[in-house]
Amino acid sequence: MWGNAIKIAQLRGFDIKIDASWVLIAALMVWSLSTSYFPSQLPDIDQPTVLTISIIAMLGLFGSLLLHELAHAVVARRFGVRVSGITLFLFGGVAEMQTEPLSGNTEFWIAIAGPAASVAIALAFWFTELLAFFAGLPDTVQSVLSYLAIINLVLALFNLLPAFPMDGGRVLRAWLWARSGDLLASTRTAVTISTFFAYGLMALGLYAVFSGSAVSGLWPVLIALFLLATSRATLTQIETKTALDGRTVASLMTQDPWTADPSLSLSELVNRVFLKHSISFAPVVESGTLLGYVDTQIVHKIDREHWTTTIVEDVVEPTSQENTVPYDMMALDLIKLIQKTGRRKFLVVGAHGLVGVITLSNMMALLNVSRDIR
Repeated sequence: MWGNAIKIAQLRGFDIKIDASWVLIAALMVWSLSTSYFPSQLPDIDQPTVLTISIIAMLGLFGSLLLHELAHAVVARRFGVRVSGITLFLFGGVAEMQTEPLSGNTEFWIAIAGPAASVAIALAFWFTELLAFFAGLPDTVQSVLSYLAIINLVLALFNLLPAFPMDGGRVLRAWLWARSGDLLASTRTAVTISTFFAYGLMALGLYAVFSGSAVSGLWPVLIALFLLATSRATLTQIETKTALDGRTVASLMTQDPWTADPSLSLSELVNRVFLKHSISFAPVVESGTLLGYVDTQIVHKIDREHWTTTIVEDVVEPTSQENTVPYDMMALDLIKLIQKTGRRKFLVVGAHGLVGVITLSNMMALLNVSRDIR
């Protein structure tokens, strides 16, 4: 999600990044504030001034979101949860936690820290607005402070809705987790509730769209889609960790895999190995020595009329650190490698050469069984 994020600063040891999508929301905010909100609050204001205070208000919200996420990050670090940084993006911001909280109690305090910070910020802006009023400062200053007080209160309340992985959804999961002691079951319940909430939000957005308010209706739909995607992704991560935790590659790999001799023609490879054994990936072994692998993607690169004259040795992908893994590698580490490289199939090696092959399908099969029984 954060491939386009740009680091702009470091605060209290956390990298502060802005995703490219934040530029869009910032521009929309300035446009909305300068054409609607502030002109309605200050009807006699001139255009350059309204644009200036709109930009200031947008930057104030930027800082408020940053403090909201910083509260999450600081509390998470206090409880021993690793946080790599904070990223602002289209739908707000996120503290990028590298590990899950260790208990429901820990998650509760991490989750509630953000809304609590937003309420505190709202009160600070409201108090500052009162001081500005009694000090006789210009209406433009008071209007900006009033807007930031209101928007921070809205931010706190919105984040407390029971939609996972928003703060309210995490508070809900923390409560369920503390009661049951089962993180996976608690996450499934929180995601189920969040799914109903997201579909309700989507229905309201679509109603608004078909009622003629296309712009205002679009946001609930986008937020609903975001909630559905992120909640499902979080559940999948926890299901994967539960299924694979403590397991090694050796426990999941296909042992004694079908292999290909480097002297085989591609035509023989296809018919005698791939089709005969219903596989698409085969280690290439000569006299007990692992040379590399060949798969259907490699074969497809060769014109079919040349399959009888091209041999495996001509196209074999040699062994390398990118396509081989040790048999004692932890399965969760392999998942991270798959996510990082996009490679789905690996040769498994031991002290004496090839011991098996492992694919994403091997791990997905275990994950599917784990989902059925847990």
